[in-house]
Amino acid sequence: MTKRILLQFDPDSQPSSFDSVVAADAGVDHLFRYGNVHTTSVTSLVHGAMFTRGGKDLRDTAVFIGGSDVRAAETLFKVTQETFFGSVRVSVMLDANGCNTTASAAVVAASRHVPLSGSKAVVLGGTGPVGRRAAQLLASDGANVTLTSRSLDRAQAACDQIAEIVSAGSLVAAAPATEDQTLDILVDAQIVIACGAAGVQLADAETILAASGLKVAIDLNAVPPAGIEGICVTDKAKPIGAENHAVVGYGAIGVGGLKMRTHKAAIRSLFEANDRVLDAAEIYAIAKSIDQQS
Repeated sequence: MTKRILLQFDPDSQPSSFDSVVAADAGVDHLFRYGNVHTTSVTSLVHGAMFTRGGKDLRDTAVFIGGSDVRAAETLFKVTQETFFGSVRVSVMLDANGCNTTASAAVVAASRHVPLSGSKAVVLGGTGPVGRRAAQLLASDGANVTLTSRSLDRAQAACDQIAEIVSAGSLVAAAPATEDQTLDILVDAQIVIACGAAGVQLADAETILAASGLKVAIDLNAVPPAGIEGICVTDKAKPIGAENHAVVGYGAIGVGGLKMRTHKAAIRSLFEANDRVLDAAEIYAIAKSIDQQS
């Protein structure tokens, strides 16, 4: 029986131990880890994966692209695909810094409480990799998304880039500078997902509780202080409001269980064929399927 081999490409000097452990737990037989991978080294690595096996055996080799630098990983992801030709290829997955699996798990968690189509969702700190993907996934399912940043120009640029990928829903940029301005954005929203930098509070508890239409608040920051005050990192659908105004909250670890199941399932799916390309939309579909089955 042909062994399943996963090549792990990482632009960092040391390949992520987190991604390596998940690969092992996903049932990979052999994990080949490469650090300091740049565009100039991709072709030879991919050719080594492509030309050593043929026919149906090609599906037993796959590439995972990770690392802490998401933009660098996105470039590696693009170049890897450009190296393939015809049917001579292997499956490839992008999840640098957990961007795709984290965003997918967060949006699926929100969908447990609010039908996404036609809803209003706010992504606080939305110009980073996770925020952009969360906004993209929300919009792809018909949500009307407000994406915030400290810079309106950056927020608008992110919205414009997402609009090139998805045509459903809507995207609006905002740059709230005060809690009152944040409340104005949240006042008629049903969903808020905080994706800001570690240790930065984006909304206080008073603002969250004053947003009368809010149903679910998700904070993906695991480093104190919380991105959304009043949400603990382990919260999972925990009420954070008064009895007459209950909002359920999720912390980073609260969505982490689905994220980990999604990550493992996505890796396993790479070996179902030799032509799978897993980015945000494909990984989101896997997360939704897992959640429906649980």
